[in-house]
Formats: sequence, structure tokens, C-alpha cells
Amino acid sequence: MNSEGAPAVPGQFPLDVAQLQALVARYPTPFYLYDAAGMQRSARALQQAFAWAPTFREFFAVKATPNPHILALLAAAGCGADCSSLAELVLAERVGLSGELIMFTSNTTPAEEFIQARRLGALINLDDLNHLAFLAHHAGLPAILSFRYNPGAQRTGNVIIGRPEEAKFGVTRDQLFAGYAAARDQGIRRFGLHTMLASNEREPSYFVETARMLFELVAELSASLAISFEFVNLGGGIGIPYRPEEAPVDLHALGAGIRAVYEATFDGTGLPRPAIFTECGRLITGPHGYLIASVRHIKQTYRTYAGLDASMANLMRPGMYGAYHHITVPAKAHLPNATLYDITGSLCENNDKFAIQRPLPTLAPGDLLVIHDAGAHGHAMGFSYNGKLRSAELLLEADGQIRMIRRAETIEDYLQTIV
Repeated sequence: MNSEGAPAVPGQFPLDVAQLQALVARYPTPFYLYDAAGMQRSARALQQAFAWAPTFREFFAVKATPNPHILALLAAAGCGADCSSLAELVLAERVGLSGELIMFTSNTTPAEEFIQARRLGALINLDDLNHLAFLAHHAGLPAILSFRYNPGAQRTGNVIIGRPEEAKFGVTRDQLFAGYAAARDQGIRRFGLHTMLASNEREPSYFVETARMLFELVAELSASLAISFEFVNLGGGIGIPYRPEEAPVDLHALGAGIRAVYEATFDGTGLPRPAIFTECGRLITGPHGYLIASVRHIKQTYRTYAGLDASMANLMRPGMYGAYHHITVPAKAHLPNATLYDITGSLCENNDKFAIQRPLPTLAPGDLLVIHDAGAHGHAMGFSYNGKLRSAELLLEADGQIRMIRRAETIEDYLQTIV
């Protein structure tokens, strides 16, 4: 876990039992804990996989973990910010990111978001052919522009992001050619190309074939329209091993495979060699975030239920996608997983479950549970149904100190917008 660039090992937790108990004495559960050193290691591992590229940048997907302390941490590690809303643009600006360290990819985009992106000098990536005229009218055209490509049935997606031909994102191949031609005719001379097709994909060959598709498109667009491309954004979607028996994605193999198709496409063509960008979120922060919760009640009916003080409002993924998150009981790690539990929250919804029929040590009220790999799309997807309040977020610094980076909400926070 501490070796340079090494991924997190599923099921590991950076605190021992005494440290966790001392932390809970200071901060009541539930709360999120993030491992700063782990997130920086993940960023470096991705950068090392693409060290061969003329220019490589990871634009961290702010939506995954939108906390300015984490954005600043990753900015210090060389990451830019991938933003998709006004609030995310503001967060990026507040940690000192601007210009081409920000990539803005939105959909059904309001004018004020384009205006903010233009003010910051962000790289603007259009999701709709009609947005070209909309952007020109409301914010003015930038010096550099890209489109998000949706290849339709030519590529597959997955359960989280959907099949490309059914997805609301991106433009078709014909629209891509029309869009770049229109942008060229309106005076834009700098271009990029982007796609985002899958989420939590763990097969390196998927990304290699996606890269091949984009590189070949760049060559074809360049020849057909007499334009050149400064970057290709491969998107994000690189998965993590949520289950202990799963292996992390081999980033070295992924980078080497993309390098091979990059060189096969561009070497000897006279085309400029575009920079390579990614916009991963889950890969960077996912394995290094933990939701800490306490057992509140044990209920026995047709099944045995362990009811926590956390709920789906704190971590939506299991209830929304049926996603697996590993759960450990640090103080009982030496005991056998002898009992099957549905691990639940207190929402008035039956899908408010973190796990179904999960074998765990025999639990009792007050036991502390660690829900692993919750560092991306966890706290960020929280909601307030049933009047549930958002939990605190804590950061484990590289020197072992722990500090609060977001306080828990209060009832007054929940009520303050009521008129």
C-alpha cells in the first residue's frame, strides 16, 4: 500500500482499530475518511502510464469528489479539473485552477456556464452541434474547441453509463464533421477531440480500442477538413477493484497499448502528435475513500438486518446500481464471517441497503463498519430524502494527521432555504 504508484489493495484500511475508535470519539458517525497519500499515488500511477506521450494531463473529474481540499491536493500532484457545471467551475477556480488546466464538458448547458468557462479560459468541449451557435451568441467562441463524440452502435457501453446509441451524450460521426467544419469556418484554428463511453471499465483493451477509434478519427478529420488537433481526450471510466478478489487495472499495459496505436496512427504521417488527456475520477479517489458507520439496531424477521446510522442518502451506489462495496468490521477482523446480513439504512425505501445477504462477523449495536472504495461518487451523490443530513468528510494527511474538510450538515442547514 505504501509503495510508489501502487494501487490500493481492496479491503485494506489505513487506520488500526485503536486509531479508528479514537477518531469516532472525536467525530460522530457516519463520516467519510479520505487517504491523501493514496489519492496522490493513484494520480502518479496514471501519469507514469502515459509518460511516453508528448504531453499528458489528467483532468480529475470533479463530480466524483467535489471537495476543494481534494482538488487542491490533486492540483499539487499535477492534475487539472474536468468540470461539468457552474459549481464545479467555481470550485476549480477557488483552488487556483484556470485556463487550460480546466476542461469543461457539459450537456443541456445554460448560458451562464459557458460564460463562466470562457471567463476562466477553460477548454470547452461541446456535447451538441447546436451548442456551437449558442456558445458563440452568449459567450463568444474560444480559441480552441472540441466535440464529444458518440460512436453509437460502433462501441459498447456498460450498465452505469448506458449503451452509446441510447445515451444523451455527444454527437454523431456526421455531426462531428459538420461541427468542426463550422467551427473552422468561424475562425477557430485549434481543435481537440473527446469521448466518454464507459464507467468503471476494468478491461485495458476497451480503452485501447477507444483510443484507436479517436486517433483514426483525428487523422480522417485532419485530412478531410484541413484542420489539426492539439489533443485527444480519452475520457475517464477506468475502473477499480471493488471486490477483494478482483485485481486493479494494469495501467502500464493500458498505457503501452494506447502508445502502440498512437504511434501506428501518427508516425510518418506528418500530422501533429496530439497531447493525450484523461478525465478519471473513480480511479484517483475511489479506492482511497471510506464511509464509516455504526450499527444502530439488529433486526430479525425473515432475514437478519443490521441497521446503520448511515443510509443510501450517504452512499447511493448500492441502492441505485446494485453496486458492490466491500464491508469490514475492524474490531472483529479476527472472527469468522459467520452470519448473513442485509446491511441497511433508515430510509423509507426498501433499496436502502449497502449489502444483501453479506457474510460478516456476528454484529451488535455499536460496532463500527468500514464501507470501502467510497471515495468517488459517494458523498457527492448524497441527497436529503426523509430529511437526511449530509455527513462530514475527513482527510488523512500524508503525515498521519486527520482534519475535517467538510462539516456534517445540521437541521438548520436543511431548513435554511425555506421561505
